[in-house]
Amino acid sequence: MAKISNFYFHLTSTVHIWQYAFHFQNFALFLPIDDMINIDSSKIIANARRTLGIEIEALENLRAAIDGVFCAFVEAVFHARGRVVVTGVGKSAIVAQKIAATLNSTGTPALFMHAADAIHGDLGMIQPGDVVLCLSKSGDTPEIKVLLPLLRGMGNSVAAMTANAQSWLGTQADFVLLTPILQEADPNNLAPTASTTAQMALGDALAIALLSLRGFTPGDFAQFHPGGTLGKQLYLRVGDLSSLHERPAVSPATKIPQAILEMTTKRLGCTVVLDDGEICGIVTDGDLRRMLERHAGQDFSHLTAAEVMSASPKTIEKNDLAAEALALMRQHSITQLVVVENGAYCGIVHLHDLIREGLV
Repeated sequence: MAKISNFYFHLTSTVHIWQYAFHFQNFALFLPIDDMINIDSSKIIANARRTLGIEIEALENLRAAIDGVFCAFVEAVFHARGRVVVTGVGKSAIVAQKIAATLNSTGTPALFMHAADAIHGDLGMIQPGDVVLCLSKSGDTPEIKVLLPLLRGMGNSVAAMTANAQSWLGTQADFVLLTPILQEADPNNLAPTASTTAQMALGDALAIALLSLRGFTPGDFAQFHPGGTLGKQLYLRVGDLSSLHERPAVSPATKIPQAILEMTTKRLGCTVVLDDGEICGIVTDGDLRRMLERHAGQDFSHLTAAEVMSASPKTIEKNDLAAEALALMRQHSITQLVVVENGAYCGIVHLHDLIREGLV
């Protein structure tokens, strides 16, 4: 019974403590911030600037440290038969994921492998011909120490991205990509900040160096980025959009009421004026408004398309990029373009088409 009583006492005490903590937390939520802590905005700004200053210094040191070893590693990756396997632990692993993603998107096949998972089965991801890039600021991470001999035993080339060339990783790797860090940005010199910034930047430098060697073009970039606005800017053609619409057209002699009907039924706010199949003008909503201003209170039903149209409308080729159509619309402050193929009328591309595709 004594044991049960003691257990009940401890249980009820714990419940009361948590209830007290809960009520105190709720009470604190309703306190004005100024009553809980004195915030000095000048110190916040100073800390932010100090952080950026330390990270800028780290990048300057990194730039000075780029040498022939970096070139040799770029060449090794360029000529490798396999992929780049990027690995690390902790914050370095997060940076490694980003580096692998950047390499993939710029034409260098890569994958991420967590160093801890690698020694528990994921080592099978690595194939002959793969090049391994290990990220570790200290170069003495326990998981990396276990992993590296296994990689060497498999015959894979290994590069170290480390702040300590004399570390265990630095002395065992085939290539050492040095990230010289004097200090982290936090006051205790503990939180990975300047070191991860340097790792990220060096990964970008690696990707861009390889991109340049491969002659990576905007077309290649579009192939790897087909989704989203960026991809559409690089591959979406004017014809892909104009083909979704009907082709409004009238002759120069068409009376304005019939031209308005053509504009309304085709729902594009304009109609092209064709003379024996040749484009001679366009009638837009703006042309109609200007006509009404000129003939206010008068009968305009006798007017023809030729008398109202804007001559020599702006055109764009069917195979031009949709992004070029947007630039042309902005340049001339218009909302539609006549789409042509070798001078022949193909259709209309409207600003709304570009908005719908997320290009605006």
